[in-house]
Amino acid sequence: MPGTSAHEPFPDRGHDHDRCIEDAFNRAEKLCMQNGLRLTDLRRGVLEIIWQSHRPIGAYDILDRLKERGRRAAPMTVYRTLDFLMDNRLVHRLASQNAYIGCDHPEEAHRGQFLICRTCGVVGELSDPRIVAAIKETAATTGFSVETPVVEVTGLCRECIDSDDTGHGNA
Repeated sequence: MPGTSAHEPFPDRGHDHDRCIEDAFNRAEKLCMQNGLRLTDLRRGVLEIIWQSHRPIGAYDILDRLKERGRRAAPMTVYRTLDFLMDNRLVHRLASQNAYIGCDHPEEAHRGQFLICRTCGVVGELSDPRIVAAIKETAATTGFSVETPVVEVTGLCRECIDSDDTGHGNA
């Protein structure tokens, strides 16, 4: 689609997820090195937990997973870590879910549009500047200045539509 980022928003169900995690670490390390930042063990651990699936995860679930791994961390420490990861575009916060999802293209400055499957919970990220432009233009007609044009859309992913034999998958 013209004007959109080149990546596919949803991974294939049978994809190599270990590769997703490895790629996320490689991007994070490169970005941190370029910006003179440290990817500490805690930041790396939180990033790995977030990338364990393509589904959003809440801060307290991250804290629980850290504890399962023998890592003691206070909630504020996790939130500071999440702030670092968000500030550096390594993860996004989904307000509707109060949860976090990994970003697979942090090197690009962007405001995401998120497609959230209500059945399986997988999240696909788009980065279409036309959507941002439409939001800003429409808001400007009301005298509103947009600061954070993030869009979260709930529906059904292709896999869930294909597996839905009731016909309810079609909107």
